[in-house]
Amino acid sequence: MTDDVSNTAMLHREWDFNIAQQDAEFRDDLREASGIGKKKGKKRGRHLGPVLSHQVRALIGEGNQAYVDGNIPEAIRMMQEVIRIEPRAASAWSVIAQCYEDSNEPKKALQLRIMAAHLRHDADEWERLAAQSRDLGYNQQAIYCYSKVYSLDPTNVDALWDRASLAKEINDLRAARHSLLAILKRFPHDMTVLAELRPILIEVSDLPLCASLYQTALEHYQTVQPLGPAQPIDPSLMDQPLPNQTFGFIDILVLADLYNTMSESDNAIQIVRKGCRWLQGRAGQRFWDGCADDREYDLPPEDQGNMKTERSGDIQPGHYPLDINARHRLAIARIKLGDVEEGKMHASIVLAQDVLDYAALFGEIADSYFEREMYADARPIYEILGSEPATSSLYVLLQVAVCRRMLGDLQEAAEVYKQVIDADQTNNDAKMKLAELYEIMDEPRKALELVYQVIDSRKRRAHQPEATSTPSTTQPQGASLFEEKRTKAKIPAPGKSRLTLAELKALEEQREREVSLGYTRIEDLWPRMRHGDAEAEREWMMEAEKLVEMFRETRNLFVTTRDYDFKGMFPKRRIQRRDDTDEDRMVSRLELNERDRHTRKAKDDGQASDKIDSFRGVTFSNWLRIFMQYTFVLTKRGDYDQAEEVLRHILLSNAYRDSNSQDTIRITIITCAIHASKFSIAVEQCRKMINTHQFNNEAFRLLLVSLASGHHPTDPFVSSTLQKHTLRELRLHDAAVKTPELMKWNAIGRKYNLSSSGKEEPSKAEEEVDDEAEIPGPAENNATEKTAIRMPTKHNPIIVTLYGQMSLAAKSYQSAICKLVYLSRIYLLHAYDYCPEDPVVCLSLAIASLGRALQRQSDNRHHMIAQGMAFLSQYRALRKSSGDEMLEEVDYNFGRAFHQLGLHTHAVSHYERVLEIAEKRGNEQYASVAKEAAYNLSLIYVTTGAVPLADRLYRRWLSI
Repeated sequence: MTDDVSNTAMLHREWDFNIAQQDAEFRDDLREASGIGKKKGKKRGRHLGPVLSHQVRALIGEGNQAYVDGNIPEAIRMMQEVIRIEPRAASAWSVIAQCYEDSNEPKKALQLRIMAAHLRHDADEWERLAAQSRDLGYNQQAIYCYSKVYSLDPTNVDALWDRASLAKEINDLRAARHSLLAILKRFPHDMTVLAELRPILIEVSDLPLCASLYQTALEHYQTVQPLGPAQPIDPSLMDQPLPNQTFGFIDILVLADLYNTMSESDNAIQIVRKGCRWLQGRAGQRFWDGCADDREYDLPPEDQGNMKTERSGDIQPGHYPLDINARHRLAIARIKLGDVEEGKMHASIVLAQDVLDYAALFGEIADSYFEREMYADARPIYEILGSEPATSSLYVLLQVAVCRRMLGDLQEAAEVYKQVIDADQTNNDAKMKLAELYEIMDEPRKALELVYQVIDSRKRRAHQPEATSTPSTTQPQGASLFEEKRTKAKIPAPGKSRLTLAELKALEEQREREVSLGYTRIEDLWPRMRHGDAEAEREWMMEAEKLVEMFRETRNLFVTTRDYDFKGMFPKRRIQRRDDTDEDRMVSRLELNERDRHTRKAKDDGQASDKIDSFRGVTFSNWLRIFMQYTFVLTKRGDYDQAEEVLRHILLSNAYRDSNSQDTIRITIITCAIHASKFSIAVEQCRKMINTHQFNNEAFRLLLVSLASGHHPTDPFVSSTLQKHTLRELRLHDAAVKTPELMKWNAIGRKYNLSSSGKEEPSKAEEEVDDEAEIPGPAENNATEKTAIRMPTKHNPIIVTLYGQMSLAAKSYQSAICKLVYLSRIYLLHAYDYCPEDPVVCLSLAIASLGRALQRQSDNRHHMIAQGMAFLSQYRALRKSSGDEMLEEVDYNFGRAFHQLGLHTHAVSHYERVLEIAEKRGNEQYASVAKEAAYNLSLIYVTTGAVPLADRLYRRWLSI
């Protein structure tokens, strides 16, 4: 019977409990079972357990008498008989537990008391049992007991806290998370609980929940303390330290780090700005939120030194203090967001500190630059870290080498790799990277020597017997009702069966048949779907979703090395391990180069197999068409986020790594984004296409088409990131035409960059260009994709006009007309010089001149008006040459100009002429500006008191 009781199968689920018991209760059980005497100190409540039969009560009385007489074996036997007849008799369990405890077997007694506690439902008893289990080392059992305490007494928060503490000790993060969240539900926004919960949520990668909890806590404390947390006037007069129950500066940093980690840089910026403002007691200064930059925390002019920051706008910099750690978070967020100039401003302040004190901040800023592929900015930071013994590491040195290689300094990168290898002779990755550099630098002997070392190291490692780590023995079960686990290394299951190659091929053939059937079905349904058949649309979406998910779940289509095309589901492997293949391939190539130096480029590898253009019987072009159709339907249904996720995932596939496929997918994302009014996404993709197709006007035209008109597209159009990006492209165009010798081709980025030497004196710049010319660039494997493109030979009016129109849309008319930013550049006037017969440039100049004339800062208003009307007249002359169909547009623009200047008589004549032309042509057959002219004309009539005339316009032109 005892073995049956101790069987762990009686409680086979892992829960979280807590239980304990007192000896006095045993006496009460004896009195209750025998019917003699009364329980002391407690009133009789509801009857627990079943009604016992006379036979069972008699057996319990005999067992109690045997225990009183000191006959422990007889008492145990009698109580086991009672349990066999009626297992729900709680008193029998208690008596037999007391018998084992008197026999000096506390573990069995504990086990039996836990069984009895399930029948009594007493929270105090479970708490005592939890303490006993914890003392005996039965942690899982103690966690179960603590959970039973909370289930019986939800007000017992101490039990939850003990359960969470114990779960953290044994690394049971799920139980600890559950307990702390339960405490937080009872005591919302408690910072002590949040501090305990944060590392657990980070460990289990539940960052969104952690950020949400901290965000709601911040909002709560900002509501409770709108003027900021209370600060003591003189902390030395305080007898006790300040309470911890408030949202402090460290919590602000934690929340900002969470948002930065989740790539929510906008939220991180707002948290730092608003949070520090609240901590400083300036929560009411909400006007700072209207500033896109961080001028609120600019350094005072006397502390800026060489870091002068010019701010435009009505709001002047606040010069409020900001801790260096908070400024570091702002720098990271700005850099990740793409607002590089603002991020550099913050980063320069952080980098001005002592590297020994802020090494971690230096490293994170460098990593942010590295992730943005800003190697020129990341390199000096890594070099500073690497120059100090206290901050240097192999990771830092390897990052320095990568930056130098990406910037074309191959010799310096090789020197760093040598230092890494000297420090760690077993670092095969560094040896292979150095071998690649030697191959690029045409030093095959040195490369061969390094590759041979890597191969020898691999062979020695293969012959060495692997240390078999014996798993740590689990704690003996003993009296615990649960499997008490210890932290041990994961051991692969030896009995796991794997499919053979034949079985895998059979499975692949079956999936290919499924794809063929699905593709045929969606082809048949597509015509019906386009004609509005709802049932066909539902079935098409189901079949298309199956195909799309099947494609996305195929790992062979999304390998980490995107430099290789799709090789099929069962590619031929020369050697089992991919790393070994790379090493052997390099050896073969280098040996070939040594034997025949003159034919090394013609020979190359010669081992690349033919590119596969289909997957499971469907060509990749048809797969791409399915993706496009599927995402278009998703977007029309309002599920744009899912459509964007699918398209962004397909961008990473090795099947679509060619530029044409990448452009098609990006244009599809732009199309869906425009339909869903996600214009910021459209701008992001257009910027990437502008970078891909450098010096090509079609990418800029695509950007303008994507942001055609309306209030919502205007915000992304005038965003600072797009303006800075356009300005950089503008400078590159200008440099390519004026100083092509300073343009440097980046084979990795596949675009031209302006050499840093261009900012120095001409003589020094020429010397550096000559020195760099001696260093060969990275080896090219695909000549069509990596050959330098042809640079422009004359100025481009489109990009100059585009930047001028951005300034125009941002109501920066002076900047649009003649802002001296780079090499005395004059944007719209320059565009007019490049293309004086373009009506769009003339119209833009007219708008900018009239807009500038009406600003208060204008000191030559009449000159600007005359200049604007001159450009407007030039625009009319050019537009009239295109045909009579343009007269309506010309009259509307003249009317709009006179309307803006307050010359209503001239404006009315032009607006009426627009309406007359529209009447003659028929408004429904010709896309005109009649409605706009009618609306503007009605405003003039209402302003001048001619309400009946305005009412006539409303009825004729502006009624639905």
